[in-house]
Amino acid sequence: MDSESLLLSLELASGSGQGLSPDRRASLLTSLLLVKRDYRYERVLFWGRILGLVADYYIAQGLGEDQLGERKSLYSLNCMEWSLLPPATEEMAAQTAVVKGRFMGDPSHEYEHIEMQRMTEGDRTYEDEVVIQIKEESRLVSVIDQIDKAVAIIPRGALFKTPFGPVHVNRTFEGLTLADSKKLSSYFHFVEPVELKNKSLLEKADLDPSLDFMDSLEHDIPKGSWSIQMERGNALVVLRSLLWPGLTFYHAPRTKNHGYIYVGTGEKNIDLPFML
Repeated sequence: MDSESLLLSLELASGSGQGLSPDRRASLLTSLLLVKRDYRYERVLFWGRILGLVADYYIAQGLGEDQLGERKSLYSLNCMEWSLLPPATEEMAAQTAVVKGRFMGDPSHEYEHIEMQRMTEGDRTYEDEVVIQIKEESRLVSVIDQIDKAVAIIPRGALFKTPFGPVHVNRTFEGLTLADSKKLSSYFHFVEPVELKNKSLLEKADLDPSLDFMDSLEHDIPKGSWSIQMERGNALVVLRSLLWPGLTFYHAPRTKNHGYIYVGTGEKNIDLPFML
């Protein structure tokens, strides 16, 4: 959700019980403006909150001129002081995949993972236990990246792609119609496309290259991983992810108001295919 319309956005997303206390809201309103100024971001999004056992991580993201360019993530424990997180890497994702359970809420906390590694000593080869230390900060970066790639979404038309490549906010976007807002095909993943590149020219024939340049939600696997509900007398459409419980997307049809927020434990529902 955009930091400039934070109060309205939190109000629209509150149907899922994902609110913030008045002092946290006031702190975010002030501190996110300073983050935007100090880091010189084009836009700052309040991403959400990852619940920890000791403390919670409040996450914000900074976007540059290209909306699909590199996204910088920041975290705070008190909504006032923000720390920049390093970019996610495949090595980091592989290393933190072995960590299970809740976050502690302390970035310096280290998880211990015991791994069997093949050791060679002279002519003798044997397996020995090696203790690997994994920092919680690395796990935080990896989880944010996974959630972004899987369930960060945006309505069709909210962004447009110029012929030169960069993606910008569509200032003429006036919201989806009520009929379109009930269809998964009207929503896109807010990341660089993966499936779109594999489509044939025939499948791309009906697509508008300036608007349909991201992957649609209708082909998500497993099928049925999204819940669409109309609230407030059809004045608000809410999408909830069943794959990453805690992710809520909201959009008021025929208005510019849209966004998503994640409030959860940072754990993926790996049992979802067996629950559908």
